[in-house]
Amino acid sequence: MTPLESAMLKILRSPELFSEQILSRPLRPYQLAPLQAIIQSVTKRQGLTFTLMFARQMGKNETSGHLETYLLNRYQQRGGTIIKTAPTYQPQTVNSKLRLLTLLNNPLNRFDWRSADGYRISLGKAHCLFVSGSPMSQVVGLTADMLLEVDEAQDFDEAHYTKAFRPMASSTNATTVMYGTAWTGDTLLEHQIATNKDLQLKDGTQRHFQYDWQVLADISPEYRAAVEGERLRLGEDHPLFRTQYRLQTLNTQDRFLSPQHLAQLHGHHSRQSEPTPNKVYVAGIDLAGESEQEADAALRSIQPRRDSVVVTIAELDYTTVNNLVQEPICTVVEHYYWTGRKHRDLYSTLLDILRTVWGCQRVAVDASGVGAGVASFLQSALGEHVVEQFVFTTPSKSRLGYNLLSAVNGGRLKIYTQNADHDTITECWRQLKAARYDMRAQQTMNFYVDEKDGHDDFLMSLALCAHAAQGAVILPAAASIPGTRPYQNEGRF
Repeated sequence: MTPLESAMLKILRSPELFSEQILSRPLRPYQLAPLQAIIQSVTKRQGLTFTLMFARQMGKNETSGHLETYLLNRYQQRGGTIIKTAPTYQPQTVNSKLRLLTLLNNPLNRFDWRSADGYRISLGKAHCLFVSGSPMSQVVGLTADMLLEVDEAQDFDEAHYTKAFRPMASSTNATTVMYGTAWTGDTLLEHQIATNKDLQLKDGTQRHFQYDWQVLADISPEYRAAVEGERLRLGEDHPLFRTQYRLQTLNTQDRFLSPQHLAQLHGHHSRQSEPTPNKVYVAGIDLAGESEQEADAALRSIQPRRDSVVVTIAELDYTTVNNLVQEPICTVVEHYYWTGRKHRDLYSTLLDILRTVWGCQRVAVDASGVGAGVASFLQSALGEHVVEQFVFTTPSKSRLGYNLLSAVNGGRLKIYTQNADHDTITECWRQLKAARYDMRAQQTMNFYVDEKDGHDDFLMSLALCAHAAQGAVILPAAASIPGTRPYQNEGRF
């Protein structure tokens, strides 16, 4: 054996040396620990199932890419197959394939790897197949005799995994790895984590590896600064911060706004009937259905009362904007609401309130269903730069809810104190206290007021108002925002 062959054999026996000397991307200790355990299971044909949970931007995908590249090199003469899947083919599975190609573009492999059929990457006799995990995908019959990888396993359909993917590894006793982040307790990933923890207690073999953001923050000041900025922007108990950085499992259903949130929403300012000169105002409008019956007070007295058209007006304060939090404080100063009114009768009133009374810079209006017509008219009258027609879908409503929580957590949303119009503010707070959320797949959330508890028109109008504030990026002439440089994770992924 030549010195070069001896050196290469030494490198191929050490994942750490391989990452450092072949890929020129040394892995951190928390990345190497699961990588070495997985490789041992593959090489010794142990057939173990591992679960890996890293906080966001801590190199989960990089660890997976190094694992695939190492195994392709180690098994290129003997042969073997890796199967990599994710809940969707585009972009999740495609991105995994591109990461592997980036790593194979190293001095040792760049002229030897091959790609075929749009989903297969080969090095010698070893192959890595990238396939969709969608329940509609046709993958039955594939065999992973080396490794099966399931990315974003918290979003993977468990029944589809059991039927279509689990047999790929069980027939050959191949090793399985599930990557992902925390979500709710009823996901494929959480079920496998629970199983792994039970098995660890029985035989002492570590199968679950979990590292929250503090692990990397302890060795990377840049990462610490970036995450602390996110914590300041989102809040410590924001669902996304809890799951993606603290790796905490959420309840499937719970109150949308905690007592702490409600306390934070209370402002110390009075309600206003007209704007303050030289201030910027935004509005959120939730549009309800119409009624031919007597409107407003008569319909509100019915239990349960009819859904209403609600307009929330807020004043923006840019004085606290900085390089970490680039969103203004949104101070709710006025509410309007009408019950049972026909939209054609309200249009001129809404236009006058938004344009003449408050001169709103930005308006987010519910354009779903019956609201589409009014939303379109308002946009035509005020311009696309002012009016956003917001259509409620599962993803868009989820983003709206996350944005509302972020504004509340960050102390950037305040509601005026109670005044003579007791009914308006009482109804607003009643809805906020009654609001609930459901956590769903793909890290989406639904927030609402249960029908038995009434309506959510004030809640949705407030969320749309916070959204409008986020979109009001044109600052007063004297204001400026320093440039920012997001955390780049040293080129890692």
